[in-house]
Amino acid sequence: MKKTLIGALALVSLMSAQASADPSAEALLHQMDTASDTLDYEVSYILVGKNSLEPLRFRHAQIDGNAYGHLMYLSGPPREVIRRGGEISYFEPGYDPFTIASDHMVAPLPTLIQADIDILAKHYDFVSMGHSREAGIDCHVVRITPKDGERYSYVLWLDEQSYLPVRADLLDRDGDPLEQYRALSLVVTPKINESMQKLTELTLPPVLTLPLTTNRSELDWQVTALPNGFKPVYSNRHRLMMTKRAVESQMFSDGLFSFSVYLAKADDVSVRKQIVRQGRRTLHSVTSGNAEITVVGDIPPETAKRIAESVRINRMPTSEAEKKVSP
Repeated sequence: MKKTLIGALALVSLMSAQASADPSAEALLHQMDTASDTLDYEVSYILVGKNSLEPLRFRHAQIDGNAYGHLMYLSGPPREVIRRGGEISYFEPGYDPFTIASDHMVAPLPTLIQADIDILAKHYDFVSMGHSREAGIDCHVVRITPKDGERYSYVLWLDEQSYLPVRADLLDRDGDPLEQYRALSLVVTPKINESMQKLTELTLPPVLTLPLTTNRSELDWQVTALPNGFKPVYSNRHRLMMTKRAVESQMFSDGLFSFSVYLAKADDVSVRKQIVRQGRRTLHSVTSGNAEITVVGDIPPETAKRIAESVRINRMPTSEAEKKVSP
């Protein structure tokens, strides 16, 4: 009996020592952030949606102090995204290749590896969930949960050696998976740097000159019920290509998720109310008076509905204002 008690105490002591030795969830995410930006690595993975499965490969290296990335879709028509420092080039079938000035790749990668962890900490709780094994790799498991319940959450599996993400599950408010990033293999080696040197010699499309964004103060409407942490990052006026109807839009982001709000004059084809969710993406459209309001983004349907209902229109665009909209 005495030996059993001593053994149990020793086991509890060992487990407590292990728990105290583990870094905090926030520290793990900072280590992931650093590793994702500084290590030379290659990961082959699948992106699993509700009704889809996409195989991809991503390579990353630091060359002459600049981050280089190369994402390839491994099935279907050839598609690639290339990052060279502060420039991102996109190659899509059916479209002319183009380059934009940015340090964020718009690509099927875990959003968290391009997020500011300190900013996210203001609006999300980081919880360490112990250890697990994924793709044959020992991992730390971390959960990222919104403080307000108005957005999605993540569970991350981080390689215990490199701190790179091996798996990322995007969960809805009920905890059901909407999307999964699952690595099949992960290699960290200086040889990746050697192969990525070829990107420095490629002739890529010239950087596009993007149109100036509209000053938000010029828009005669506001979103009055933004979830905490969401801030405006872009606004614009344009005409729809098919109908030539004038549309104003604003994009908002909390550093992890984003959504856009569109405002246009209602017409004969405007729907009174519509809500659609496909994976992580929600579209909510509603007609209010002579205005059609549409919310599209990576947010739950309930949040999109609340945002649409909070739009306050001071004045719909007049015909004179519409003349300022370039076709």
